[in-house]
Amino acid sequence: MAGLKLAGKVAVVTGASSGIGRGIALAFAKEGAKVAVCARRAELLESVKAEVEALSKAAALAVVMDVCSRESVSSGMAEVERQLGKVDLLVNCAGVMYFSLMKNAEKCWAQWEQTCDVNCKGTVNCCAAVFGGMVERRAGHIVNISSDAARTVFPCLAVYNASKAFVQTFSKSLRAEAVGTGVRVTDVQPGDVRTDLVVNNTDQEAADRVGVAIGQTIGTGAERGSCLDVEDVAAAVMYAVLSPAHVGVHEVLVEPVDQMFGDPTAMNEGSS
Repeated sequence: MAGLKLAGKVAVVTGASSGIGRGIALAFAKEGAKVAVCARRAELLESVKAEVEALSKAAALAVVMDVCSRESVSSGMAEVERQLGKVDLLVNCAGVMYFSLMKNAEKCWAQWEQTCDVNCKGTVNCCAAVFGGMVERRAGHIVNISSDAARTVFPCLAVYNASKAFVQTFSKSLRAEAVGTGVRVTDVQPGDVRTDLVVNNTDQEAADRVGVAIGQTIGTGAERGSCLDVEDVAAAVMYAVLSPAHVGVHEVLVEPVDQMFGDPTAMNEGSS
C-alpha cells in the first residue's frame, strides 16, 4: 500500500454502476481506497465491484441503494461503516437527465419528478447521512457532481437546469456550514461526457430541437474535442480530493475544449 495516496480511506460513490460514477470508483481504487459502490442495479454493481477489487488491494463493497429513499441511504451508509469503516469521501454521482419541453407536460411528469428526486433529494439524503460524522471527526470530503447546467441555461432542460443549480447552491451552503470543521465540499460541473445519461429520453420534439438522438450514448460520432470521457471527470475529482488538506477546491467546471459554453447545439458545427 506504500505510495497509494488514498490508502486507508473509505470512499462511497453513488451512481457507481456505470458512467462517471464507475470511473470515479475505479480512480479511487487505483489510489488504494476502500470503495463502496452504490446504485440501484445490483447486477451492474457486482461487476464494478469486481473491477475495483482488481485495481485495489483494499476492500470493496457493493451496496444496493436508492438515493431517493432516506431509509435506503441510511441503511446503506450504516452497512458501509460496518464493513469498511467511517466514510472519509463521499461522491454524489447519481443523476438523471431528460430533454423535454414544458408544453409536453403530460408525457414528461414522471421524468421531471425523477429528476428532482434523484438530483436534488438524493444529494441531500446522502450528504445528510455522512456530514455530521465528518464534522465530529473534523475530517472528510464531499464531492457533488452537478453540471455546467448549474451555471447557465440549456434549452429543453428546464427541470434539469434547475436541479443542477440546486446542487450548486446546496454545495455552497454546505461548504459555508463546514468552515472551521476541516470538512471540504467540492462541486464538480461536467459538460458533455460520453455516457448513457440521456439514453432514456422520450420527448422526440425536444430531442430534435437540440440535436440529440433518442436511445443513443452522448457524443456518438462526435469529434474528439466535443465530448469528455468519464476518466476526464474522474481526474477533476481526484485533483480536488488529493489537494492538501488546507486547500479547498470549491468548484471545478470541466468541459470539452470545443463545447461552446451555454450552447449544447454548437457541437460539431466547426469554426467560422
